[in-house]
Amino acid sequence: MSDPSPRRLSLDVSRDQSRIRLDRYLICQGVRLSRNQAQRLIDSGSVLVDGRARPPGYLVKPGDRVEVELGPALAERRPPEAEDIPLEIVHEDGDLLVVDKPAGMVVHPAPGNYRGTLVNALLGRPGSLSPGTGGGRPGILHRLDKDTSGLLIVAKNQEAHHRLAVQLTARGITRNYLAVAWGRLESGGAISAPVGRSAFDRKKMGVSALRGRQAVTHYRALENFGRLATLVEVGLETGRTHQIRVHLEHIGHPVVGDPTYHQGVGDIWRGLDPAGRRRAKGVSELIGRQALHAFRLRFIHPSTNLVLEFESPVPPDFQRLLDRLREK
Repeated sequence: MSDPSPRRLSLDVSRDQSRIRLDRYLICQGVRLSRNQAQRLIDSGSVLVDGRARPPGYLVKPGDRVEVELGPALAERRPPEAEDIPLEIVHEDGDLLVVDKPAGMVVHPAPGNYRGTLVNALLGRPGSLSPGTGGGRPGILHRLDKDTSGLLIVAKNQEAHHRLAVQLTARGITRNYLAVAWGRLESGGAISAPVGRSAFDRKKMGVSALRGRQAVTHYRALENFGRLATLVEVGLETGRTHQIRVHLEHIGHPVVGDPTYHQGVGDIWRGLDPAGRRRAKGVSELIGRQALHAFRLRFIHPSTNLVLEFESPVPPDFQRLLDRLREK
């Protein structure tokens, strides 16, 4: 049976619709979208204004042509299924879990990844999870990219979820990462550059003053591997999608192994002698993912008000990368 509802729309903003937020504009078009669905469509790059991705708060103006791909938002949501998937639980009490997520695991179900996610694994364990923000994300407070390993907080009840979310918004949760970045970084600093959806590739983020939201990343060089690469500790002041990867690429030192944000790697390699370039090629193929690991979490417990801090050792693939870089 064919689907009677349109999956693509092309809308022209009329004169009486000036200066309406883009997400609210979509809701008012009779397409039966919730605000969450509208924002999810916009964030995924499925909404273009005159051929460009815009943020949900963009104010439409008469004459704008808004093109919408409806499929991802109107597709029937599958409730996440419980699966017997082992997890490394660093801490557990009546209010929360701290999980050490392996690289390769998606955090929550989404089109193309309905099984094998962290949420599926959490549902397969005994005990409750907070409903969270809905949309098949029970317990999920914050996320890590699929190929980023490390520590995540999971809420077990709504009160804990709310208090932790307030703490996260107020930047009271400390999240530190280890990254291996291409090139030589001598010291450290702060990267302050807005991050938003790329106007050229809807699957990518980028630094953009027009489409981006404020983003601040702090970094500190820990160990240099000649001119080839640097082990860096990174701290997040904000939490934008792909923020660390985008920001390190922005300053010319993309994360080793990152298949998406790697502009400038060629320039770094060209500055090496032939032996160095051969070594660089071997290093880039060694880890098979971005060399990024969420190694430290520090936050206030939502019930006891005690400060909790946890650290995760780098996983074996990350350690192999470091061992190779340390070879003379």
